[in-house]
Amino acid sequence: MKSEVLTLLGAFGVTFTISAVSLPLWQALCRRWGHVDDPGHRKIHTQPIPLAGGFAVSAGGLLGGLLIWILASSGVLGRVEVGSLWVGAEGVRRFGVLLAGAVGMLALGAWDDRRDLGAGMKFLVQGLIAVLVSIYGVQVPVPDGMAVLRQPLTVFWILAVTNAFNLSDNMNGLCAGLGLIGASAVSAASLLFQGQFELACGAALIAGSLAGYLPYNYPRASVFLGDAGSQWVGYWISVLALLFVRPFTSSNGGLQQSWKAAFAVAAVPLIDMAFVVVSRTWRGQPFWVGDTHHLRHRLARTSLGKAGAVAVLWLLGALLVALFNR
Repeated sequence: MKSEVLTLLGAFGVTFTISAVSLPLWQALCRRWGHVDDPGHRKIHTQPIPLAGGFAVSAGGLLGGLLIWILASSGVLGRVEVGSLWVGAEGVRRFGVLLAGAVGMLALGAWDDRRDLGAGMKFLVQGLIAVLVSIYGVQVPVPDGMAVLRQPLTVFWILAVTNAFNLSDNMNGLCAGLGLIGASAVSAASLLFQGQFELACGAALIAGSLAGYLPYNYPRASVFLGDAGSQWVGYWISVLALLFVRPFTSSNGGLQQSWKAAFAVAAVPLIDMAFVVVSRTWRGQPFWVGDTHHLRHRLARTSLGKAGAVAVLWLLGALLVALFNR
C-alpha cells in the first residue's frame, strides 16, 4: 500500500507542476492567437482573458501520465499492484478510446470558444463522442435482462455530467474546484475501498492538473478554462465515475453504494443544471440560454459574494463525496 500511495502522490505532484508551470506559456500563446474571452454581456472582466486553462490541464494530465508510466515501467516508483483496467488488448483499447474522447471534447470546446458554435452542433458532437465511449470504452453496469439500456444510459450520463460542468464554468474556480474534489474522491476511494490502483492513479492525474490551474483562476482570474477546459473536466469526471461503479451481480450489495459515490462526485453541478433547466422551461425560456438564476448566482447575491459562494459549493461537494464514500 505504501508504494501505491507514494505513486499517487507522485502522479498528483507531477501533473500539478506541469499544469502550473506550463500555464504562463499557454497564456502567451492564447494571447498571440487571439484565443481570449472578450468583455461583454453578463461578464465582469474588463480586459480580454486568455482561454488557456483547458490546454494547460490537458497537457498536465497527458504528460504527467506519460512520465508516471515511464517511471513505473522502469521500477523507479517501486513495486505496485497492477490490475486489469489498462492491461491486454481490451485495456489498451479502453485507454485509447477514453483518451480520444477527452481530446475530442477538448477540441470541440476550443472550436466553440473560437467560433461560438450553436447548441445543436455542440450536443451532436458530444453525443458522437459519448456513443463511441459507450461502445468501446466504458458502460453503465446494469442487471441481467436490461443490457439494452446499457449504452443509452452511458451516453446520457456522459452528456449530463459533461454539460453540467460546462455550465458551472461561469464563476471563478467553481468548475475546476468541483472537478478537483471529484477526481480526488475517486482516487482515494478507488485505492482504499476497491483496490483499483490504475483508476486511483488516473484520477490523481486529473486532480493534480486541476490543482495546478486553480491558483490562476481563483479568487481572481488571469486565465479561464473556456469550453475546452470545462468540457474536458466534465468528460473525465463522468468517465471516472463510471469506472468506479462496481460491475453488477445478483449478490453485489455494493452496487448501490458505489453508484451513490459516483453520483456524489458530480452532484453539485448536476443538481444545479437540473434546477435551471426546469426553471427556464417553466418560464418559457430555452434551457440552453444562459441567465443568472443558478444556485451560485443566488449565493453570490448574498453577503458571501462570488468567492464565498464558490467556497460554499466546494464545501457542499466535499461533504457529499465524504458522506457517500463512508
